[in-house]
Amino acid sequence: MHLNAFLRDGAIMTNNTRVDFIYLSEQDMIKAGVTDMPGCVDTMEEMFELLHRGDYRMAGPNSDSHGAMITFPDESPFPSMPKPTADRRLMAMPAYLGGDFQTCGVKWYGSNIANREKGLPRSILMFILNDIDTGAPLAYMSANLLSAYRTGAIPGVGARYLARKDSKVIGLLGPGVMGKTTVASFMAACPNLDTIKIKARGQASLDSFLTWVKAEYPQLINIEIVDSVEAVARDSDLVTYCNSGEVGDPSTYPIVKREWLKPGAFLAMPASCSLDEGMSGPGVRKVMDSIGLYEAWYEEVPKPSHHVIPLVGMRFMDMIADGLMDKSELEDLGAIVAGDTPARKNEEEIIILSVGGIPVEDVAWGTKIYRNAIAQNIGVKLNLWDEPVLK
Repeated sequence: MHLNAFLRDGAIMTNNTRVDFIYLSEQDMIKAGVTDMPGCVDTMEEMFELLHRGDYRMAGPNSDSHGAMITFPDESPFPSMPKPTADRRLMAMPAYLGGDFQTCGVKWYGSNIANREKGLPRSILMFILNDIDTGAPLAYMSANLLSAYRTGAIPGVGARYLARKDSKVIGLLGPGVMGKTTVASFMAACPNLDTIKIKARGQASLDSFLTWVKAEYPQLINIEIVDSVEAVARDSDLVTYCNSGEVGDPSTYPIVKREWLKPGAFLAMPASCSLDEGMSGPGVRKVMDSIGLYEAWYEEVPKPSHHVIPLVGMRFMDMIADGLMDKSELEDLGAIVAGDTPARKNEEEIIILSVGGIPVEDVAWGTKIYRNAIAQNIGVKLNLWDEPVLK
């Protein structure tokens, strides 16, 4: 390294244009703390304040887009072109985050539900973090755990502000990866939890979840396997649907009915879900992780949007467009975290949070993990160039 090298946010840069960055494998990410769910919930809380203040940028005309996705036609004259199979996504999700982060980055999202037949995760993700001044790379990192934990942390942020403080019972539909990280964030936010009810579709995912939850959270002394979504929701303090399945027909999405819910229930929904009239009406508080995200989605996709993006937030956007709901009924989680909108007002109100996944979440958690890696000398240093050939 040249003597005139200096450290900019951990990136090794020099007066003579040398640029180095680090590569972080999945095991490196674990060493650097990517599975620290309490830390991730705290980081997402910090991110939401910046989101509310507007100290961020994402893609799209309103700077709130989820990203840019390559789609494939049902029929193509090119036999080698991929088919639009279930959950096939090739997508870039860029964002900038200000505050103490001052970084930008992009997650590259490759997904195909048929991966499971190959012994691979449905999604294979990578994330690149960049210096905001020069655009030079800081890190190239494995992002499956990064993405799973940052998404799972959002229900925990919601529970911290919107769940009853005496919450004891979790109702979980879908004990897969997202089920694990969502439960982990609930456990970080609500210390009195002692019971979980689980509905699974397959025995393998259920067995994996049970092994994990017993090892990680022995304080959950009551574990009940249930056989209906009603049983998941009924009498639960925290309800989350983390299921996977075909998108297109909302009548096939798992439903939540108002009559199933106890007073004071908090619902965090990061997956497909439909609502009955009682849940769609004015008697339930409707919170979005980012209203701007759903507005951008609504502009980008065919209508009705809930047929394309199965989140409850898109159901609300369709209802607003159809004159069945006023936009003022929607609340923003960032405003709640920042204190500009009240958190839970009383012990009886029912609150539902739509969790869509925001690219700035990847930047926030990726920046924290990158800085941990630099401080602990984790990862492999790679050289971009000593001096660029083209200037």
